[in-house]
Amino acid sequence: MSDMPHPRPPYLQREVTRSGETVWYVRRERHGPRIRLWAEYGSEDFWQQYQDALSGQVRQRAKANAGSLAWLVERYRETTAWTDLSLATRRQRENILRPALEKAGNQPASKITRAHIAEGRDRRTKSQGRHFIDTMRGLFEWAAEAQHVKTDPTAGVKYPKQPKTDGFIAWTEEHVAAYEKRWPVGTRQRVWLTVLLWTGLRRGDAVLVGRQHVHNDEISIETAKTEMKVTVPIAPELDEILKTGPCGDLHFIVGGNGQPMKKESFGNAFGDACRAAGVPGSCHGLRKLAAIRLALAGATIPQMNAIFGWTGSKMAMHYIDMADRAALARDGMRKLRAEVSPRGETEREVNKSAPAFRESKGQNAKS
Repeated sequence: MSDMPHPRPPYLQREVTRSGETVWYVRRERHGPRIRLWAEYGSEDFWQQYQDALSGQVRQRAKANAGSLAWLVERYRETTAWTDLSLATRRQRENILRPALEKAGNQPASKITRAHIAEGRDRRTKSQGRHFIDTMRGLFEWAAEAQHVKTDPTAGVKYPKQPKTDGFIAWTEEHVAAYEKRWPVGTRQRVWLTVLLWTGLRRGDAVLVGRQHVHNDEISIETAKTEMKVTVPIAPELDEILKTGPCGDLHFIVGGNGQPMKKESFGNAFGDACRAAGVPGSCHGLRKLAAIRLALAGATIPQMNAIFGWTGSKMAMHYIDMADRAALARDGMRKLRAEVSPRGETEREVNKSAPAFRESKGQNAKS
């Protein structure tokens, strides 16, 4: 639930602003002055500033020169163009802006060119390059509209080409069975799997959900990525696991010390649990399986949107189409088998001659 180490270092205070920004202070006396720590929490510079504040040495934050990139970013953070972004998006973009400011924060923003943006893109992986362009485009589109710069240097800069893939591997029912065999009821790893699979939540929301989100046997939570409220009835399978635990009071998902986890540390821990079970180590792959299950059960587009926090029909139709294709394939193979089987052969004999089809049918029934 918190970025705080346990126990909290003396005199260190944490505050979240209206815009969702987390700020840190040191206050030695109850009504004494607060000394703000400007460095990234947990960094070497942060702890140096913390020690300086304890000893009474206050390091002033360097003031950005008007018109510099650092000055432009400070102004950007004060606008609704920034605060209207989801908290998860702002955190992601802060991680991109930080090294950019360290490298070119003192440079005039007006001197940044399309070539600089393209160079920044090319120094990163394809995925990181895409996020870099989105971050800088958001900044400079606002800056151009506010007339802080004459031209937008991100205009015309192309995204890196992404290979066409289906993304994270969707789990299968066999994967679930293997994981459950390795991590039985009563382990925290089993809680992790069940929460992810029976809520369909993204990793960042799954680590936050707890008993405070449960009302009338339903989980309701506003998602961090899209800021949409999703409601998921608690299935008996999930209810049983939550009653057995181990769970926290305000977080169903906890680590080995019984404390909540950040989404990054949870992703690593879940990956370790998956490797121990010999299955794909992706939380998002479980979200895909949850969507496939619902589509196979005949869920409608509005129903799937309500559970997964989607809008429109694209995502839901993707999984519904997958379910329809699977049903059509099974029906087609049944017709083929009926056509080529000798007259008088019983269904049992047909099944004996085609074990692969029988296995597929059994797998679908399990879904």
